Amino acid sequence: MSVTTRIRTFFQQARDSLVLSGFAKTDGPMGKLVAGVGALYLLVMIVLAIWWSAAPPAFDMTTKTQDYSATSGQPLVPGSATTLALIEVIDTLLEKDGGYTHNDLLPPGLFIDNMPNWEYGVLVQSRDLARALREVLSRSQSQSREDVDLTLAEPRINFQSDSWILPASEREYRSANKYLKAYLARLPEKGPEGARFYARADNLGFWLGMIEKRLGSLSQRLSASVGQRRLNTDLAGDPTASAATIDPEEQEIKTPWSEIDDVFYESRGAAWALIHFLKGAEIDFAGVLEKKNARVSLQQIIRELEATQGIVWSPIILNGSGFGLWANHSLVMANYISRANAALIDLRELLAQG
Repeated sequence: MSVTTRIRTFFQQARDSLVLSGFAKTDGPMGKLVAGVGALYLLVMIVLAIWWSAAPPAFDMTTKTQDYSATSGQPLVPGSATTLALIEVIDTLLEKDGGYTHNDLLPPGLFIDNMPNWEYGVLVQSRDLARALREVLSRSQSQSREDVDLTLAEPRINFQSDSWILPASEREYRSANKYLKAYLARLPEKGPEGARFYARADNLGFWLGMIEKRLGSLSQRLSASVGQRRLNTDLAGDPTASAATIDPEEQEIKTPWSEIDDVFYESRGAAWALIHFLKGAEIDFAGVLEKKNARVSLQQIIRELEATQGIVWSPIILNGSGFGLWANHSLVMANYISRANAALIDLRELLAQG
C-alpha cells in the first residue's frame, strides 16, 4: 500500500468517525470546515512523507577526517577514519530530514514505508562495524582486553530499532555515538589509557567476511523477487554433515510482493553505509592495501556499491519478470550487490595471501 493511500485511508476513517458522532455534518458549515482542514492536513502529510523519504546525500570521508583533525587538534592515526565514518553515519541516521522514522507512531512517519527499511539497512551495517571494532580491530590478540568505550557503545547500537519510548531507540544510538567519540578521542593517546586500533590484513579480512555474508543474504532476497526453483545445497560437499531440520530437495523461493520494496530499500541503506565505511577503511588500511596491491580491488567494490544509489525514476518499485516487458528494480539491485560481493570475496582471498 502506497504512502498516499495509507494517509488518505487514515483521514477518511477519522472524518467518518466525526460524522457518525454528530460532531460534523457533511452538509453543514462545520462539515465543510472539517473537510477543508482535513484536506490541508492531508496535503501537508503527503509533502512531508515524500520529503522525509529522500535518502541523505553521501559525504566525503577525506574531507570529514581533515575537518575533524583541524577542529579537534588531534592527529589522524590508524582507526580515525573508520571510527569517524561510523560516527558520521549514525549521526546522519538520526539527524537527517525527518530524523529517525523507524519507530514513529505518529504521522507522517507512521505512513512512511521506504525510509524505515533504508534506516534498518544502515543500522545493520553499523552494528557489524561496531562489533568488529570491539572484538577484532581494537584488540591485538584473542586474549587482549576489550576497549571500555567500545564495550559500552556496541550493545547500544544493537538496541531494538523500533522502541518509541522507555528508552527510545534514538536515545540509545546517541549514547552509542558518545562512547564512539570517546574512543576516537583516545586513539592518539599513548600508554594504558589510550585506545587501540590494529590495521592488519587479518583484522580487515574478519570484518569483510561479515560484510560478505550480509551482501550474500541481500542478493538472494533481491533475486527471489521473481521466484525460482532452488535445489537444496545446504549439506553439499560433506557426506558426514547433518542438520537440525531436513528441507525439501527442491523448493520454490519467492519474496512476498508486499516485501519487495522493503528489501530493495534495505539494500540501498546497507550499500549507502558501506560506501562510507569502506572509504574510511581505505584510509586506515592504506599500508596493508598497498602492500597487497589491493587498493584498486577495494575501490572497485565501492564503485559497485555507489551504482546502487542511482535515482529511481519510477514512483514505485517495479517487479517485472526476469525477461518480461516491465523493469525489475530488485534484479538490478541484486546485480550490483552480487558484483560487489564477488569482488569482496576476491579481496579477502588477496588479503589472506602471504
